[in-house]
Amino acid sequence: MAIKATVCKAAVQIADMDRGYYQDHVLTIARHPSETDERMMVRLLAYALHASETLLFGRGISTDDEPDVWQKDLTGAIESWIEVGLPDEKRVRKACGRADQVYVYAYGGRAATLWWDQVSERLAPCRNLTVMQLAPEATRALANLAGRNMKLNCTIQERQVWIADEKDSVQLELLPIKAAAEAS
Repeated sequence: MAIKATVCKAAVQIADMDRGYYQDHVLTIARHPSETDERMMVRLLAYALHASETLLFGRGISTDDEPDVWQKDLTGAIESWIEVGLPDEKRVRKACGRADQVYVYAYGGRAATLWWDQVSERLAPCRNLTVMQLAPEATRALANLAGRNMKLNCTIQERQVWIADEKDSVQLELLPIKAAAEAS
């Protein structure tokens, strides 16, 4: 018998100074049995960074044709495709062909650096791709905030993110590795 996903609930107050976005979200996060607390919380972070009324979590790790987080317009066209971790280069290129904007939030310290060294040349032509790296100590600290029922505050300003629960606070910096080309 297969192990089922763990359902986690998160009440997140988001204050994104950069976008002028201030909203509360009540989220249900299905955590795949093979997913770590760190990865789940990076997915939650990615959600907070792009939060909107139409942003959704994908079906999870075991689904190849959906990202970790995405946003579609009313016609079903994919506006934002968001991956966390170290996705396969072919998957990222395919996403760049399907979505208006693709974001990758890479984490894992040295592994993230090695991943980017291996795929950067092949992903360079992807004009709609943005890749950010997260420091390993910050994502590990973020994992410590994980729980079945979370109440979190998230503040975003100038590529700095603060996420806090009632006891602890974590500061993360988004380090740009590749920026999407400006629309002309």
